[in-house]
Amino acid sequence: MNRARRLARLLNILAAIVAEPGLNPLELAERAGVSERTLRRDLTQLRELGYEVAYTSGYEVQETLNLEGRARARPPKRAYDQQLELLQAVALAVGGAGLGEAGSSVDGKGSLAARPHRRAGRGGATHTKSLPIVLIPTSGEDADFIYATGFAVETGLYLQFAKGDEVLVVSPLEIDRARAQSKVAQVIEDRDAYAHKSWARVAAKMLRERGIHEARVSPRLHAAQLEDLRAEGITAVVDRDLFLAERRHKSAAEAEAIQASQRAAEAAVVEVVRQLAAAEIKDGVLWAKGGPLTSEHLYARAQLVLGEMGFTCPEMIVAGSPECALPHFRGEGPIRARAPVIIDIFPVGRGSHYHGDLTRTVVVGEIPEEFRRMHAATLQALDAGVESIRAGVPGKDVHLAVCQVLVDRGFGTTSVGYEGPEGVAKMNHSTGHGVGLDVHEEPSLRQTSDEPLREGDVVTVEPGLYKLGLGGVRIEDTGMVTSSGFHNFTTITRSLDPKDYL
Repeated sequence: MNRARRLARLLNILAAIVAEPGLNPLELAERAGVSERTLRRDLTQLRELGYEVAYTSGYEVQETLNLEGRARARPPKRAYDQQLELLQAVALAVGGAGLGEAGSSVDGKGSLAARPHRRAGRGGATHTKSLPIVLIPTSGEDADFIYATGFAVETGLYLQFAKGDEVLVVSPLEIDRARAQSKVAQVIEDRDAYAHKSWARVAAKMLRERGIHEARVSPRLHAAQLEDLRAEGITAVVDRDLFLAERRHKSAAEAEAIQASQRAAEAAVVEVVRQLAAAEIKDGVLWAKGGPLTSEHLYARAQLVLGEMGFTCPEMIVAGSPECALPHFRGEGPIRARAPVIIDIFPVGRGSHYHGDLTRTVVVGEIPEEFRRMHAATLQALDAGVESIRAGVPGKDVHLAVCQVLVDRGFGTTSVGYEGPEGVAKMNHSTGHGVGLDVHEEPSLRQTSDEPLREGDVVTVEPGLYKLGLGGVRIEDTGMVTSSGFHNFTTITRSLDPKDYL
């Protein structure tokens, strides 16, 4: 690396410490766009300038940070005399501006701290938001890449230099499809990037051609691609909030795409329930066509219905009892009679890439009273959650409204203060989550969700009760948050009786 670039990196590290005191070493390395190993070397270089820079491991305080750069100065390496003098001058200017002070120390939590009298504002965040965006998809289902380009592809590159100034780079294999389907105006082909998997190198070259050496990347980006960008001299900043606000607010077209997925989910649930209702009961197990009716058969029937409608859901849940007491058990083997079957289908449109999310629970045969009670409580909790939703209401309020109903009905949860009696069926998950290009996205409806819901959020409401060795019950609707309440996209019955679905 040439001396100018090394100096720039040292200045970048110093600026990160000044702008955001209290960063731990991993956070500082990320802000500065270097590896942790490189950070160690660069902090040693800064100490040669007289900066008593701390680098800690765990909770051990090793050194102190002196941002003025005056104490115990050591002779710099001769090859860097001019550059290091400049760095010292910058540091003195920073100190003179009151951004740092001598005698500052590590904060005791394994972090690098400057402890100025006043913490720096959000200028760093503002700067980050103004940086160009580099996206390299992690797969054909990378939601950030699809949101930015309107195009799903396994490998490629998207750059947004500024609003309205963007380019999509794809392989010869995808160039025609990209031009037909992508919403990006400038689509170009790169054979070498495809052949050598060098998308990060292409991104760095295109940025440098415009004199740009910093860019934002998605938190989804593979670590290898992040390292490659940084190795090419690009300070890659992981933007954890990339497209977060934009993706939360669903447009009319996005809402319609989610509703279409929800209708597909309803059709698939009805098909599963139809198969269940037509089965015979033999020795406590459901039979169809001369053999036990299995989760695998029901999965295949649901997937067939979805496929014919242009949707898919590889990870759907069709789980019998008692295994459905594990909320994410996907189901396997024969289905038992007189016990709950949880059907959780969250299809994605093959063309739209937007999800729906729907859960119903049914029992074939005589319904035991304990399951009736669990279902009635879950249904009442669902209604309470739906009724509490409107723009401006914190997500935790919806969750706690659900928890309160379950406790009032004699059950429990794992939320603090709503545990209920010992030995009863409990809800051990959040009440809901956002739905869109990802089946699980912001916002969340859980005890720690202080942020208010916003008009245009699409969320699930999915209370459930589970007891190991017995089984579980879960009911889930999906809809949109409005200023006046919850616009439910779900129309199918919530009944425990399969006959009500036919």
